Amino acid sequence: MMFAQMAANAICTTSQYEDATVQEPKLHIYDKPPEGAAADWSMPQDWESFSSEDHARWRDLVSRQSTSLKGLASEAFMDGLEKLDLSSGGIPDYREFNTRFLAATGWQAIAVPGVIPNDVFFRHLAERRFPVSNFLRQHSSLDYNDEPDMFHDVFGHLPMFVDRTFGDFMAAYGRAGLRAEKLGMSDLLGRLYLHTVEFGLIAEAGGVRAYGAGLLSSYAETVHAVTGADTLRLKFNLPRMMRTDYPFDTFQPTYFVIESFAALLEEMETTSLRVVYGQMDSTRILAPGESDPSDVVFTVDAV
Repeated sequence: MMFAQMAANAICTTSQYEDATVQEPKLHIYDKPPEGAAADWSMPQDWESFSSEDHARWRDLVSRQSTSLKGLASEAFMDGLEKLDLSSGGIPDYREFNTRFLAATGWQAIAVPGVIPNDVFFRHLAERRFPVSNFLRQHSSLDYNDEPDMFHDVFGHLPMFVDRTFGDFMAAYGRAGLRAEKLGMSDLLGRLYLHTVEFGLIAEAGGVRAYGAGLLSSYAETVHAVTGADTLRLKFNLPRMMRTDYPFDTFQPTYFVIESFAALLEEMETTSLRVVYGQMDSTRILAPGESDPSDVVFTVDAV
């Protein structure tokens, strides 16, 4: 299973306990670029095709989630949410949005049909383009969707790029991903993405706050990750993350806490990932929730 597919599965299913009763089949996974998509899987957003109901549903999603995340989301996310003004006018029109987004972040959003191959995904990140699925969840899935949709991608991910250090980390991750593809190590690097970009926590405000998009687009799991009394939160450990598998059908049993985005970027830029990959040959992958002798439980005093 390729990394992008694994990531999609984890993102989709970990928020299923938010009122979901039926899981619809995944419809936006392709073997090759579908009609209308270019060789790099980008496609016209075709903003005019979105209905007034689509725009109203978008505003409802953004309004509800923005309000519910106060005190749970990282300062960087909340600051980015305010600066990008995602609720104004409904679904963002990238022709206008990217002018503001590029000025604020150095990145652009590009429409794609859904889950895209690893090498394409990594290339876009390395060149500071973030792929956004070009479909929006329906009314029956306002609190849960079994595919990463436009709301997850735009609302969950894009505000974080206003923090330039986080954006630099994402570009560095893309470059590392291209190297990992050549080495056949995308799944290992993919676990780092899942435990940071999707489900990451940061030490902040005398505790922890969420910055991962898989959390920020799922209120129930954000509460579980940030405030859960029995939730296991570990200090950032890059090799440990790459060895840690994740469930597809429940909340994450383990979350990793970074000290800062600067520290995260430094780890990405100074760690020899090739050495870490080599070490994986003599270690085994840890099952979700499994402990390890290297674990250091996060506490406020330990920051």
